[in-house]
Amino acid sequence: MKYKNTLLTLLAVIVMAGCGRPDGSSRMVLENKGSDTLVNVAQAWAEEYQTVNPDLAIAVTGGGSGTGIAAMINGTVDLANSSRKIKDSEMAQARANGQEPVEHIVGYDALAIFVHVDNPMDQISLEQLAEIYGENGTYTEWPQLGIEVPGCRDQEIIRVSRQNNSGTFAYFRDAVLGQGDFKLGSRDMHGSKDVVDLVHSTACAIGYSGLAYASDEVKMPCITNGEACVAPSVPTAMDGSYPIARPLYMYTNGEPTGQVKEYLDWIMSDEGQCIILDKGYAPARDVTCQAPSA
Repeated sequence: MKYKNTLLTLLAVIVMAGCGRPDGSSRMVLENKGSDTLVNVAQAWAEEYQTVNPDLAIAVTGGGSGTGIAAMINGTVDLANSSRKIKDSEMAQARANGQEPVEHIVGYDALAIFVHVDNPMDQISLEQLAEIYGENGTYTEWPQLGIEVPGCRDQEIIRVSRQNNSGTFAYFRDAVLGQGDFKLGSRDMHGSKDVVDLVHSTACAIGYSGLAYASDEVKMPCITNGEACVAPSVPTAMDGSYPIARPLYMYTNGEPTGQVKEYLDWIMSDEGQCIILDKGYAPARDVTCQAPSA
């Protein structure tokens, strides 16, 4: 395991030893950092794994995919979570620092578009999304899409986005805006849940976030793809029919060994993959899960 320095290592051991191990022994700490899209399922994995290996504590923090990858580049994490693929420039930085990030796909996500529940829009195209979000886009008001939104004064489109260290931000830019960039003036949220919360409370708003953050308090239009309009869901993320579905990654420094390998193997097991499915993501492979007990 990697530790920032000897002092942090000693503090981690002292803290974990003082957290109720009946035999007074310490636990090793695995550092897992990155994607806010993955943070909820990463926390669920970490909690459940305590029943598998109580001698390994897994410290999970978010902060965005860029934050996790930066920590991997600097050698301060064991696992970096990311909702986007590592960039060539990041890989070069890592190798210059003596690190060798190795990619592991742990699931899939449908990147959902969210609007207010009173918004009459039921479908939207990638071209229309680019007109709303892109730097050269011309859509600034809802009537330009042929609709009027109840409760939206002046019918101005309020664009809700993510901060630029987010893998969701980067994926949306690449998949929807192509070679272009975002139009200035969006409301950039720190986390995925923040996007959904703002859309819920703002009649004029539109936002994007992982499917796992969907709720009854917002509406998800389907995305037109040729003649079909495909709704975001676990099945459409798995079969690739949803136009903006994406892999979810964990990165290790080199091929995993020891405790890191055992943990990743468990994540890819039926037990681990059923947890990611329960959290609203598509598993990395076909898996049969038991229905939760009543």
